[in-house]
Parts: sequence; C-alpha cells; structure tokens
Amino acid sequence: MNKNKRTLIAAGLASLTLVAGLFGPLASTAQAAQTLRVGIMSGEDEDVWRVVAANAAQHGLDIKVTTFSDYTQPNEALSEHDLDANSFQHKPYLDAQVAARHYTIVPVGFTYVQPIGLYSRKYPSVGALPQGATIGVPNDPSNEGRALLLLQGQGLIKLRSDVGLLPTARDIASNPKQIKIKELDAGIVGRAIGDLDAAVVNTDWAIKAGIRIPQERIAQEKVDGSPYRNFIAVNEKDANAPWVKTLVASYQQPNVAAKILAVYHGVTLPAWNGAPQQ
Repeated sequence: MNKNKRTLIAAGLASLTLVAGLFGPLASTAQAAQTLRVGIMSGEDEDVWRVVAANAAQHGLDIKVTTFSDYTQPNEALSEHDLDANSFQHKPYLDAQVAARHYTIVPVGFTYVQPIGLYSRKYPSVGALPQGATIGVPNDPSNEGRALLLLQGQGLIKLRSDVGLLPTARDIASNPKQIKIKELDAGIVGRAIGDLDAAVVNTDWAIKAGIRIPQERIAQEKVDGSPYRNFIAVNEKDANAPWVKTLVASYQQPNVAAKILAVYHGVTLPAWNGAPQQ
C-alpha cells in the first residue's frame, strides 16, 4: 500500500477514536420534528449524509438533502433561504464568496478535510515534470490559491511573500521551469488531466473524474494545521438556533466518521476537533 495512503488511513482511524471519546452519544433533549433543507455536493457525500440524517431523525430533525454539481450554487441557495444549511466548503472559499457576494453565511461545525493533490498520468514524480510543463489548476479564488501554494511547496514556483491564502497566477514571482498555469473550472480540471502534464485537483472532483488515488498523485498538501477543513454553514441569523447544535452533533459522530473513511477510501479525514472560527 502507498505510504501516503497508509498515513492518511492511520490518521483517520486516530481521528475516529478521538471522536468516540470526545463526543459520545447525541444530546437527548427532546424537540418537535423539524424539516431541514441541507445542500451538499453530489457523489460520495450523499452516502455520508444518509448516516447524518439517520442520526438526526432520532432527535427530531428530518433532513432533506439537495445535491449540487457546482461549487457556486449552495451558498446562493442558502443566502436565498432555499436551504437551511449547506456542507461543502472550507473557510478560504467562504471568505472569498462573502467578499464577492456579500453573503451573511457563517460556519457552525467542522466536517472533514480533503487534502488537495497534484496528479499526473504522464510523469511519475514532481521532479520528472519537464521544462514548460502545463499544469491545470481550479479557477475559483480559494482553490486556485490552494493549488498555487501546493506548487510552491513542491519548489515548482515561488509566490510573492504577501499573497496569503488567495494568490493568483499573477502573483508568481519566480518560475524557473517556466510552468504554464492553465486555469479551469474545478469540476473540469480533473477530467482534463489527459491533456495536461499535471493537474491540481480537489479530492472529491478527482474521484468523480476517475483519477486513481493515490497511484496518480505525485504530491499533496500537508494535513496538519490545514486551513481547509470543510464545515456545515448556515445564515448568520440562524447560527444560534437550537436545531443547529443538533444538526452539528448529528454529523460529528463515530458512525459518520467511519462512513467518511469508507466512502472516500481513506483519502478524506474526519476533522471536527475544535470549533470553526467565524
């Protein structure tokens, strides 16, 4: 088994043990049945949320899941109150969306972390990438920044020192291999891997694109201290509603952690130790 995958699975199992010890059973406070509309991305998360919904049903919440295939849609639907909550994003992505669209959406509970990876079907390692290689990256602000930081971490480029978590290709200060950055929609970059020398792809989209993980992964970002933990989000006015605590508790359970590890084959890890910062 690939060393990276062994490390990820071990970390996931450790997280699962912590979950069992720290969170225990859901609070038993009785409450009237309430329907909640939750937006998620289609695919493996649908299996995860079936477990969450079963947990929530025991505590008075009837979760109705709406699936999306585009990252921009769940926040719009939440802002328009077509949803009560969504679960698909990390803080840098939400921050960029808030800045661009003035949403009043806040995180209320962590879910999992998906380390973004650099994949190639032509070259076995980062060092083997040729001069002038074309590398695909997601074109939304937070994920492009994340991709470029990964490329910098691998020594392929150097970014300006003041770019924070949201650099763009214009912030590349040094590019010794003359890497060509090709910006593509997050849902397309993985499917285009055959036409590229390499591509930085979000884990969920890599799975949907049929990329073999970890066989075709030649680099990945660090997990420890990652700012890219995903979370459940709600409109700010709902942040202290009683159902929010029940919804988050329904997610942050050992059976949900086990399902995450199973459906994502150990490359997505439960990540709810601590509370997200608003």
